[in-house]
Amino acid sequence: MELDENTPLFVISVAAELSGMHPQTLRQYDRMGLVSPTRTQGRSRRYTMQDVAKLREVAKLSAEGVSLEGIRRVLELVNENVSLKSRVRDLERELADQLMSQPGNRIFAAGDQGVIRLNPGQRPEKSGSVVLWRRR
Repeated sequence: MELDENTPLFVISVAAELSGMHPQTLRQYDRMGLVSPTRTQGRSRRYTMQDVAKLREVAKLSAEGVSLEGIRRVLELVNENVSLKSRVRDLERELADQLMSQPGNRIFAAGDQGVIRLNPGQRPEKSGSVVLWRRR
């Protein structure tokens, strides 16, 4: 079994200690949907390292005076941002695959300005750019 930050490892008492909170606070956050750990077959909570990091972020925001509803919204926006970044990476990969299947010499260049398409015979502006070539 491989362990990573999404592996449910910690019982509520350990997660509470790692996050500096009381176990009852973790139960309340679970009911509110702020941090929802996975459940075992016996219905006990198991927290991941990612859950503990999220609990620490909740504690930090709460200490700064952000309301629980505000914290819920911040976490929702963070999750949405992560999802959108993943979607953008998927679309960039799909676009690169489509460009690779089209005829031509240079397909695109990646540099400080991002990814740009190059026409045949066109050179990137900076010599430090990474250029993808395709044989004819």
